[in-house]
Amino acid sequence: MTLRRNSPWLLALLVFLLPLLAHAAPSGAGVPALTYTTDDAGNGQYSVTLQILAIMTALSFIPSAVIMMTSFTRIIVVLAILRQAMGLQQTPSNQVLIGMTLFLTFFIMYPIFQDINTRAVQPYIAEEITPLEALEVARGPIHAFMLGQTRQNDLAMFSRLSQQQTGTDVGEGEDIPLSVLIPAFVTSELKTAFQIGFLLFIPFLIIDLVVASVLMAMGMMMLSPLIISLPFKIMMFVLVDGWALVMGSMAASFGV
Repeated sequence: MTLRRNSPWLLALLVFLLPLLAHAAPSGAGVPALTYTTDDAGNGQYSVTLQILAIMTALSFIPSAVIMMTSFTRIIVVLAILRQAMGLQQTPSNQVLIGMTLFLTFFIMYPIFQDINTRAVQPYIAEEITPLEALEVARGPIHAFMLGQTRQNDLAMFSRLSQQQTGTDVGEGEDIPLSVLIPAFVTSELKTAFQIGFLLFIPFLIIDLVVASVLMAMGMMMLSPLIISLPFKIMMFVLVDGWALVMGSMAASFGV
């Protein structure tokens, strides 16, 4: 269990140590595939084998990046609150909600992904830029998206905490590091999601109050109001085309 738990760290350590060992080995003694070459400008680049190994290691961080650096967090929280407000425990199921969230996230983030593909992925595939340069270029669109969706008070709070921890100014705008921007972005997204969820809760809460008052006036206090109000809430949500309104409002909240 300990070996399996530490395997990502061992793999990451292997990625950084193997090129150093291969570079320091005498001629003809190292593994030819594990090389580190430098050009006239002093820029270094690992061999394709090591690049593939690094990419496979980075794949374990992709789920966290998709959840925390895109519109995924706001959408999934709002849909979960909506299901709770309607009184539906497992309908739609978690798999359906996550699938809806993934495709809506892809729809919202498509211009950003396309920009990254044009400016970073395709030049890297064509060997026009190095992997580090591709990562730096790909950082720009994601950084701009998160910065545009982050509240200034959340950003100021994490900037102040980072400055107290490191003793250095984090900067402003594009100079803000991702270590500060990502937690500020997630905090802001959760706040926005709960605000939207509160607005969605109000009409369903009114239906519950009306049904509970009617049942109490009729003396049917032993009958659960949720059983009676659930069909009315579903009917109201369908009549107003609720899913289209929710999805459209969520996409519009990101400026799509």
